[in-house]
Amino acid sequence: MAPELVTIRNLKMHFPVTEGALFSKEVARVKAVDGINFTIRKGETLGLVGESGCGKTTTGRCILRLEHPTEGEILFDGKNLVDLDQKSMRALRQKIQVIFQDPYSSLNPRMKIGEIISEPMKVHGTEPNKAARDARVTELLSLCGLDPKFADRYPHEMSGGQRQRVGIARALSVRPEFIICDEAISALDVSIQAQIINLLEDLREQFGLTYLFIAHDLSVVRHLCHRVAVMYLGKIVELADCDELYSNPLHPYTQALLAAVPVPDPDLERARAHRIVKGEVPSPMNPPRGCVFHPRCPLAVDSCAKDVPEFRELQPGHWVACSVI
Repeated sequence: MAPELVTIRNLKMHFPVTEGALFSKEVARVKAVDGINFTIRKGETLGLVGESGCGKTTTGRCILRLEHPTEGEILFDGKNLVDLDQKSMRALRQKIQVIFQDPYSSLNPRMKIGEIISEPMKVHGTEPNKAARDARVTELLSLCGLDPKFADRYPHEMSGGQRQRVGIARALSVRPEFIICDEAISALDVSIQAQIINLLEDLREQFGLTYLFIAHDLSVVRHLCHRVAVMYLGKIVELADCDELYSNPLHPYTQALLAAVPVPDPDLERARAHRIVKGEVPSPMNPPRGCVFHPRCPLAVDSCAKDVPEFRELQPGHWVACSVI
């Protein structure tokens, strides 16, 4: 088994809600991420899934230190990123890169593609001169399935899929160990999504990369990830190997999520057992006491409204936060 590269311990990210213009005061807190734990092993792709607003992107931003966590530890190769100052964090960012969701807004429209890809090399000093950077840009464009001539183009002259390949090339430019893919394919057409998924997998195998793949499309996650963590209202409710999670989901929320994925065959779709989740997602400013899913859970009992469920290992490698199962 590969060693752990990223370890998250009791991570919390609470955003204050204030009122008043001149003399603002805190009136509430948005518990975007509320005490999550997981690890990512070297060379692994961990999928982080859940509906919009559950805290997936905030988790990624905390690992990148774009947000400073309220509480908890983020260990990268044994170093706690929460304790690092800006200078130390900047040096470490060469090893941690990100591919953003929107290929239309994540590239500077005033810069040529070659300049966009070579900018991280300048910041981190990984290539000594312009000739070396230009050669690296040519190499990366070819690696990501683009003609090297694209280096002289601007982002608006490219399609969405081509722009996302540029985003991947930019992330690879400083030879990182760990890449956070934040909804990296959700803005693309389905046919382009398959190409990007295959590219990411090929790059992982070629360079030994480690991914945190944030997504809400469960069918995409199934093709790319080794393990999957399911988030709901700031908490991880289930974590398991990909095949195990899809074939044997244990948490009621995971079961409902998988049941919502359509099946192409109408006869199979009619024969499926659909678990209906009642109500709406509660506000993260005022999450329910006890289990955060209990107001909507078909299996809830009285104790679920009082006791916070322990995140426990029910089967080897299969972790669930539920006291009823």
